[in-house]
Amino acid sequence: MTHIKTIEKQTDNRFLNMYHLTFEDRAGKPGNYYFCTRNSDDKIKIRTHELTAEGITIYAVTEEAEPRIALVHEYRFPVDEYIYSLPSGLIDPGETAGEAAAREMEEETGLSFTEYTGGEAFCRRPFFLAPGFSDEPGAAVFGTVKGALSRADNESSEWIEALLADKNEVRRILSEEKVSVRAAFLLMQFLGSDPKEPFRFLDCKC
Repeated sequence: MTHIKTIEKQTDNRFLNMYHLTFEDRAGKPGNYYFCTRNSDDKIKIRTHELTAEGITIYAVTEEAEPRIALVHEYRFPVDEYIYSLPSGLIDPGETAGEAAAREMEEETGLSFTEYTGGEAFCRRPFFLAPGFSDEPGAAVFGTVKGALSRADNESSEWIEALLADKNEVRRILSEEKVSVRAAFLLMQFLGSDPKEPFRFLDCKC
């Protein structure tokens, strides 16, 4: 049951827009709420209630006796700082999440990506990222990487340092650096992963 009374689009930007909502609280008082979205007006989740992944985060490890995980140390404008995160990006029209992951991995790190499709299907379903201020769902994609790190495909508006981190470096990053929350939770999972079966945690058989 909706609590929304009115919906007003406040901006008209290419990539991200702000909406103003009015509602009535549980005491019967009027209220205001604001959220941002990448979607066109007819595609905002308030109107469609769809759950389709719009972006991906990539959990990718090397095929080594002691796997390393692919990370990016990227400048982010909203915080004016470099933040550690997993490679990620938006899914282009017509792409699957796995195809988007392979494209984004190559663009951001220069590495080639092979998707792992085992484990529980729900590990790859879309989940909302920050529903307090955005209607964007994202999905995780898992797999392996190989090749040499490269910045050749970085856009001029991107400041990205790609790296392959072992468990000691991941522990240091989580202890000392600024990290996106999506990356932090998956890096914690990486710390507990079995080097011989790096995706065993996706079976979720506790």
